[in-house]
Amino acid sequence: MKKKLCLIISLCMLLLGVAACGEDPKKMDYNGKSYDDLKSTSENLAQSLPEFTDEQIDEGITYYEQYGETVIVGLMKQWKEIKADVGDFVSLGEMSVEKSGKTLTTSQLMDFTGRDLTLTCVYNYLDMQITSVTLDENYSLGEKMQKAAMNTLMGLGTVFMILILISFVIYGFKVIPYLQEKAKAKAQVPEAVPVPEAAPAPVVQEEVAQQDDAELIAVIAAAIAASEGTLAADGFVVRSIKRRK
Repeated sequence: MKKKLCLIISLCMLLLGVAACGEDPKKMDYNGKSYDDLKSTSENLAQSLPEFTDEQIDEGITYYEQYGETVIVGLMKQWKEIKADVGDFVSLGEMSVEKSGKTLTTSQLMDFTGRDLTLTCVYNYLDMQITSVTLDENYSLGEKMQKAAMNTLMGLGTVFMILILISFVIYGFKVIPYLQEKAKAKAQVPEAVPVPEAAPAPVVQEEVAQQDDAELIAVIAAAIAASEGTLAADGFVVRSIKRRK
């Protein structure tokens, strides 16, 4: 009997949980705010963005930065970066609400001629204050696949480049000891001592001696010629000259 009673209570609890999960989000109360209130906030914010010009966006960024409104400043900067890629505004799409713990998130679709956007507002469920607002581009399946393929190629390329770099480093560990041994062997070889060149033979003294002998011969010949009364020295020949100390 007790087992049957426990089983009936468990089934009732399960049914109540399913019923709570299946409750219409448009009729729920979100800490004092209804679905229509959240939708009105998202729609007003989404419709105001396409109306801003670049000058108004810059003025708004400067103005809200003075008061520390980081949420609005971040949204306007993000819109300025992507507005040229999405094209012209067409209409608003559906809005969805999701609650998770102490956070409430609303997602508002925005249709553009180039690419659709999703305006996401994050609330703090305790005081229902907006803590973050972002714009996300909605990519097609083909664009998502192409982007995933590019990310995969970049990741593989980075991995292979790192592996190649590691291979060079490991190879360098083998080359470094060889270069060190070569440098040591070169440092141990004695340098060749330059051999002085032999001095050239003293030629000047011989030339001076020959010149002195010629002058001496001429003087002796002139003396002999004067003693014999002749002016020319053709009649005699000097055989030898001996130098006396």
